[in-house]
Amino acid sequence: MHTTIFLRWIAVVKGGEEGRSQPTELSRPTSTATSSARAATATRRSLAPPHRRGLVVLLRSGFLSSLLQMERCASRTSARPPQPQPAPAPAPAPTPGRGICMMSTAWRDKQEHHLINFIGAFLAANLYRLNFLSISPDFIFNNGGLSVAFIFETSWDCGNAAAVFSRVNALKRQFKNLYVVVAVPTVEQIESFNQSYFKYGMELGSPTFVPVNDPEMGFEMMLKIAHARGVCKQQDISSTMRNEREQAVQCMDAYVRVLTSIPGIDDHDANMLAQAIGSIEAIAKASESSILENTDLSRDKAETIVRFFRDPQFYLSPKIN
Repeated sequence: MHTTIFLRWIAVVKGGEEGRSQPTELSRPTSTATSSARAATATRRSLAPPHRRGLVVLLRSGFLSSLLQMERCASRTSARPPQPQPAPAPAPAPTPGRGICMMSTAWRDKQEHHLINFIGAFLAANLYRLNFLSISPDFIFNNGGLSVAFIFETSWDCGNAAAVFSRVNALKRQFKNLYVVVAVPTVEQIESFNQSYFKYGMELGSPTFVPVNDPEMGFEMMLKIAHARGVCKQQDISSTMRNEREQAVQCMDAYVRVLTSIPGIDDHDANMLAQAIGSIEAIAKASESSILENTDLSRDKAETIVRFFRDPQFYLSPKIN
């Protein structure tokens, strides 16, 4: 833009200089000397380049210096790279709820208000929705497509032990995933609970009992158990661990079968070799002295193991155990 103004000014000034360089007719009379001087001046002006005449006029007026300064400022401004504008912060995406907690209305009516308020606030903080329903257990958590039921005894009463364990036996036949959370804050309640547990013939893990110090801790444990079971269900960790355990058992069975095929080696000796020496390859490379140092096998058994893996005539000959 400034360059365009500059060129227009040069054209205007140049036109004005050319207009002044042309001789004009004067009304008043002049002498011959004056006419000759004016003609020489016009000749010198006509011989000077037009653009130089325009620049001289601009320099005299002081406009060129200011225009060049404006042009340099404009060039620096255009050459400066644009500053990146900070991107607006994205709006937080809504977090989906983790699951649903169903509370028994009969259990709710027996509890104090501060405990119900704590449960509601704790569930809301962990993105669980709370529903009040008429259900057999005290709580049912649905998380990750898995339902986990809970019996929640907020204070152990030794006089009510028979009713509690009778209810446990009834509900464990209805719910596959059942837990019993019992608050036993005193030593006397702990001893009473332990005695009642074995008195009524409970099996370990069927269902799982979770003793806690207070009701608030008990509900936190319930939520952690339900969440962990839901995550395991989603990631299929349980089936993966079961498959790995089955593969380990199968590998161990094959290991024992190989070692017990050696004359005089039984299951106990095979397990001892597995713990002390390791794989079949390590046992095949072990010397008789190494086997005697690391196990309690007799010298005859150690010699038999070494011969079995290193003497072809020995391991190729038929043997009867």
